[in-house]
Amino acid sequence: MVRNRLLLIEDDADLVQSLRLALGREHYSMDHSLSGLDGLTKVLEHPPDLLLLDLNLPDMDGLSICREIRQNPAVSDLPIIMLTARAQEHDRVLGLDLGADDYIVKPFSVRELKSRIQALLRRRQLDSGVPENVFSEGRLMVDHTARRVVLDDVEIRLTSRELELLWFLITNRPQVLSRERILERVWGLASDIETRTIDVHVRALRKKLAPEVIESVIGAGYRFRGLG
Repeated sequence: MVRNRLLLIEDDADLVQSLRLALGREHYSMDHSLSGLDGLTKVLEHPPDLLLLDLNLPDMDGLSICREIRQNPAVSDLPIIMLTARAQEHDRVLGLDLGADDYIVKPFSVRELKSRIQALLRRRQLDSGVPENVFSEGRLMVDHTARRVVLDDVEIRLTSRELELLWFLITNRPQVLSRERILERVWGLASDIETRTIDVHVRALRKKLAPEVIESVIGAGYRFRGLG
């Protein structure tokens, strides 16, 4: 199962570790940055499904990061939850006015944070106007929930791993995904799996669907191209 990917920008290493453990148990994949600049770079290069953003960072104010994200069309709709020790009403109002979707004051319970993350991800899916876990474009339809793939009105049988790989590429289009990142998200970093295993599955998908459906980018990885 492909997991929602969260990015935490937070300079408190202890909090980072506790949230990674807690949210990992909820089947989220979580990346983190200890500085604002590094975190903003990650947002722009590999946009997460949701951002957890501390306001008090050593190099950049979290409000400035939020403003830059909202002004960038490529990531302007990214769900953002601000994490902060600032409990005053005017701080909350300012954060929400700058585009944060939610605002939670430290210390907070992990259970409450989980609920807010789930609510934001559900809302994003509803706002998109697209049925949850369904991709339909051109000649190809993929229903991740029903485990169905249809090409030119003909149902195509994929293995479970082939479907998860295809879905991960689809949901991250048009990004180029490295073998290491695919391995982490689709295979779960199993120690007995080599990155070349991904190449075998890509070849199988191309054979079952079409050679052009997945593009190889030399030295970088793969990306979904789709079928017109």
